[in-house]
Amino acid sequence: MLRLTIPITGMTCGGCVSSVRNALSIIPGVQEAHVTVGAATVTYDPALTSPEALRGAVAHAGYTATAA
Repeated sequence: MLRLTIPITGMTCGGCVSSVRNALSIIPGVQEAHVTVGAATVTYDPALTSPEALRGAVAHAGYTATAA
């Protein structure tokens, strides 16, 4: 398992946190997604997903994920 912290812009509230957590949690290979306003720390299996896929899930949820 690897851990990645993704800075995220555009989040302002608990609803944003829930949206991002849900988007990350449904990705196969994600073991844990700890999300706060401004960042997400994800523990994932690199055989099943990638940092690009994780950032893509954040973008799909409507926020901007930046490279760490």
